[in-house]
Formats: sequence, C-alpha cells, structure tokens
Amino acid sequence: MSYLVTGACGCIGSWVIQQLLEAGETVVAFDLTKNTRRMEQIMSPDQLGAIQFVEGDITDEARLSALIEDRDITRIIHLAALQVPACKANPDLGRRVNVGGTCSVFEAARRHRGHVAAIAFASSGAVFGPKEMYQPLYGQDPVVPNDAPQWPQTVYGETKKQNEIDAIGFSESDGIPRLGLRPWTVYGPGRDFGLTSGPTKAMKAAVVGRPYCVGFGRVTDMQYVGDIARAFIQLARQDRFRGAKSYNIQADWVEVPEILRIIEELVPSARGTLSYKDVELQIVAKLDDAELRQEIPGIVKTPLREGIRQTIDLFHALHRDGRLDQSDLNE
Repeated sequence: MSYLVTGACGCIGSWVIQQLLEAGETVVAFDLTKNTRRMEQIMSPDQLGAIQFVEGDITDEARLSALIEDRDITRIIHLAALQVPACKANPDLGRRVNVGGTCSVFEAARRHRGHVAAIAFASSGAVFGPKEMYQPLYGQDPVVPNDAPQWPQTVYGETKKQNEIDAIGFSESDGIPRLGLRPWTVYGPGRDFGLTSGPTKAMKAAVVGRPYCVGFGRVTDMQYVGDIARAFIQLARQDRFRGAKSYNIQADWVEVPEILRIIEELVPSARGTLSYKDVELQIVAKLDDAELRQEIPGIVKTPLREGIRQTIDLFHALHRDGRLDQSDLNE
C-alpha cells in the first residue's frame, strides 16, 4: 500500500509518517514546502530518507490527481489545513484552503475511485460550540455525543463542519470511505502552533527554564499526538466502511492547573514559572467517543502523565543536543 499524507510537515503529519514508516509502508509526503524540522525530532535519518516528498498546493486538484496516479496511491490521510489563528487572520484564505483544498483532495480521489481504497481526514472538536449551548440538551456538565448539533464559533470550525458535509456527498458519489477525526487539545513533540498548543509549550518552557503562560484555562481534553496519529492511520485502513462519517475522540478531561502541576512535578525546577489565563475556550471540552471505540477497534490512549513525561524526556534530549527549537515560546 502507498499512503499520501497531506499537511505532512505539520505536527500530526510528522507522527503519522513516522508510524507508517515503522510499519513498513510506502509514504508520499505532500506539503506546500518541504520543512522537516518537526520530523527530525522523532525520526532517524534513515526514516527521513525513505520519505517521498512532493511540494504542492492542496487546492491544485489536477496536481493531486496526477500524483495519485504516478505514485500508485491507495490510501490518503488528509491533514493539510490552516489552523484557528490563520483562519481568523484571513477568513477567505482559510475557507479556500480548508474547504476548497479538501474538496480538491476528495475530487482527485474520486477520479481514481477504483484504486483509492479509503481516505482519513482531519475534522476537529471545533465543529462544536461552547459548553453553555449544550447544557439544555445534555446537562450542566455536558458530555457531547458523536451526532450532537454542530455550532462552531470560529471560521476554522465552520470549515471543518463543511469538510464533514462534503465527505458525505463525495462518498455517496464514488463509494470511497471518507472517515474524519475530531481531535481536541493535541499535545506532544512538534505541537508548536495553534489555539491549543499552550500545554506543549509549557512543557518545553519548563525544560529550558523559561516562564510560560498558557492562554486558556478550565477543562480541556489532552490527547497525545502519537495516539491521534495512530487513530488517523486506523481510519485510513477501513476500506470496507460504506459512506462517510466523522468521529469524536476522547482522552483525558483535565483542568489546565492540573496539567501545569504534573509538568512541575516532572520538572521541579519549573515550579512557580508556569501560569495560565482563566479563559474558557468556546468549544465544549467533553466529547463522547463511544462510537469511535465501538466501530474502530484498537484505539489507543496514552495516560496523561505518561504522555507528558515522554514529551518532556524528548525535549530534554533535544535540548542537550542543542536541537530544541524555542522560537514558538516567543509567540
């Protein structure tokens, strides 16, 4: 099998490719530019050398279609998108990349419907609105089911909602399974950008001895990046699925002060240097993933403390080698 991974140089993309290579798969990495700095944190030189890099724009459907044919692509993991801050700064561009680009990927696959077996794509917990909108439906501390109403409060969330709608239409047309995943606060090595990147930056700041303030507080769902990457790969292997569907995924519901407490326990020198803003993000934090775990067996969840420990250990190793990029701490 040959996998096409879009948004390959991003955080999740880097982990997806690393795991595919570990499994002996052939990987074509597609991104706007070749930037391996995140991959270099988690891959060996031999693994990096095994990746087939292709630079290109996901809105270029003809280029994607030719790539699928030329590289004998059988499965697609579509992660490329502009994140919340970029969509807020330029909504038109956000819609063009996130909606138009996703339709380009879906259409390119449709042109090769006899060859492409399945597509996994990145939706987001941002398709849902704030907690108070769900309290009348699910109680004071709502746990939102997979099929809950979607009331996104950001351009990014709107684009992900549209991706889910478009996936249904395309799969009804061509029969290719299109399965989406709705991550929440993804953390771990490589998570250096985006609305919920603060906890990972706090881990890095602790390692290098710098103060850091997470830009939000209250409850969030901490999801280790290695687990999220593995889930995307599992979705891409569901070639017997019929139609399209998107899934909530859940790991550890935890308040930001508890995250900082664990970091300070693991890095005692950081005590008193980490803080947070008492701001609640406008996305309900607790998503029920019972449907995902029932329909896609083997979904893995790394315990929160273990995931934070693994992240800090790698940051320590990179820092000792002089390879830990700290530029994201200045944002």
